[in-house]
Amino acid sequence: MEPTVSVDFIPHDPRLPNVFAWLQQIKYVKTAVTWVLYCLILLIRLPKFDVIHVFSASYYAYVLSAVPPILLGKLYGKKVILNYRSGEVEDHLQNWRWSALPTIRLADVVVVPSGYLVDVFRRFGIRARPIHNIVELDRFQFRERIPVRPVFLTTRLLEPLYNVGCVLRAFAIIQGRVPEAGLTVGGDGWQRRELEDLAAELGLRNTTFIGRVSWEKMPELYDSADIYLTATNLDNMPSSVIECFASGLPVVTTDAGGLRYIMKHGETGIMVPCGDHEALAAGALRLLEEPGLAARLAYRARQDCRKYSWETVRSEWLQLYRQLGSDANTPEERLAPSKG
Repeated sequence: MEPTVSVDFIPHDPRLPNVFAWLQQIKYVKTAVTWVLYCLILLIRLPKFDVIHVFSASYYAYVLSAVPPILLGKLYGKKVILNYRSGEVEDHLQNWRWSALPTIRLADVVVVPSGYLVDVFRRFGIRARPIHNIVELDRFQFRERIPVRPVFLTTRLLEPLYNVGCVLRAFAIIQGRVPEAGLTVGGDGWQRRELEDLAAELGLRNTTFIGRVSWEKMPELYDSADIYLTATNLDNMPSSVIECFASGLPVVTTDAGGLRYIMKHGETGIMVPCGDHEALAAGALRLLEEPGLAARLAYRARQDCRKYSWETVRSEWLQLYRQLGSDANTPEERLAPSKG
C-alpha cells in the first residue's frame, strides 16, 4: 500500500447485470454491448481521477480498450499514461496508422516494458519511457543444474508466432545425440494437434504435451527441467524467460525482438537466429557438453533479473505518478487503470 496513491480499476470487459447477461452469450453482440458498457463506465467514473493509466495491446484490442480512455481522459483534462505492452507494436503502428499514431500521441506519457519497444516507438517519432515488467522473484526457487540433465521444457502458446515447431525439430537433433532426452511442452493453442502430429512424424520419444499450466504451478514446472527452449519469431519481454532466470533454469532462445534486450548471448543465456532449429539444438547441446557453462549462465541471469523485482520497479512508477499528480495540482495522487 502507498499512502500517497489511491488506486481504482475499470475492467475493459465489464459484466452486464444478470437480467441482461444473456446478451453477452451471443457472438458479436457480446463485443458490442460490452464495449458500450465499458464506455459508459468510463464516462461516469473518469472525472474523479487525476491520472488515467491505460494498459494496451495491439490492433483491435487497442482500438476497443485503449482508445476510449485516452480520448475521454483528454476530454476531461486528465493526465494519461499509455502502458503499451505488445511485441507486435511495429506492425500495429505501420499498418494501423489511422487509429494508432494520432491517439498514442495524445497520451502524456507512453510507458513500455522494454528497450526494444522504446526503439520501435522512436522510429515512429514517439518517445517512450521504459519501466520493466514485474517478476515476483520470491515465487521461484533458484536451483543449480549440476550436472545438467537432458530434461527440456518449453512453455509458449501453440500458435505460429511462437514457432514451437522449431523447438520440436531442434529436439529431434538433440535426441539423436542424447537418446534419453525428454521434452515437456507446456501451453495450449490451435496448433496443438498439428504440433503433436509433427512430434510423431519426427519420431520424438519422451515428449509430453501437458496443455495449459496454471500460474500457481509454473515454479514447480520450471524446477522440474534443466534447460528451457524457446524459438519465438516475435516477442517483447517474455515473462517466461525472466522466470527461468529467477529459477536458475538456463535458456536457449531465438533472438526475436525484445529478447536481445533482456538477454546477453554467452553471459545470461544462449541466443540463435530465428527459425534456425539446428542452431537451437547446438546451443542446447553446448549446455549438456560444456562443464560449468549452464551454471555460469544461470547465476548471471539470476543476478540480472533483480531489476525486475517490485522493489526496483515500484520506485519508477511512483516517481512517474507523483510527477503527473503534481502537474495536475491535486492534494492527492489518484490513479485509474482503464482495465485490470
